[in-house]
Amino acid sequence: MTEDMQNMHNGNLYLPEDKAILKRQEAAQELLYDYNQTRPGEHEKRQQLLKKMFAKIGDDCYLEPPFNSNWGGSHVYFGDHIYANYNFTAVDDTYIYVGDYTMFGPNVTLASAAHPVLPELREKAYQYNLPIKIGRNCWFGAGVIVLPGITIGDNSVIGAGSIVTKDVPANVVAVGNPCHILRKITAKDHKYYTHNREIDWSKIN
Repeated sequence: MTEDMQNMHNGNLYLPEDKAILKRQEAAQELLYDYNQTRPGEHEKRQQLLKKMFAKIGDDCYLEPPFNSNWGGSHVYFGDHIYANYNFTAVDDTYIYVGDYTMFGPNVTLASAAHPVLPELREKAYQYNLPIKIGRNCWFGAGVIVLPGITIGDNSVIGAGSIVTKDVPANVVAVGNPCHILRKITAKDHKYYTHNREIDWSKIN
């Protein structure tokens, strides 16, 4: 393993044009291409491809094609029962961890990679990566962007269009650009699912 390949996962600056990196990345992208060419009814083929593509893929996970990913999911760890809507993007130059039962709306981006602010370094194509950690049973609205190094706690909701620049604790609703905590999840959410529309628990399986 080259030094640049090691630096992909330790937060250090590195050059992604390393030949060994590019060869492995291209192989991962070939599988990603195959996944995005599957037909809607090819459920078993999709599951087989996801098992090859992801670092870990749990039971009953579903990703609507097209799925976009720098490394085809090679550095993504999914728990069980995760759903990702159209155009889910995992910039997985380093590790991305997602807990069970989490849902992603359309056009959500999890970006673990970044470039230094200093122009001289960017001109040389230097990059660094920081892992993203998402808890269990989270929900991301359409168009959310999560930046490198972010941790989001269990059960939290990230509102549509938010840009997450700081860690988000568990059991909150967070919205905006930059994303901020709007409120905690409370007993009221056990009674109403939206706009004073009550949950009929007798009909919930």
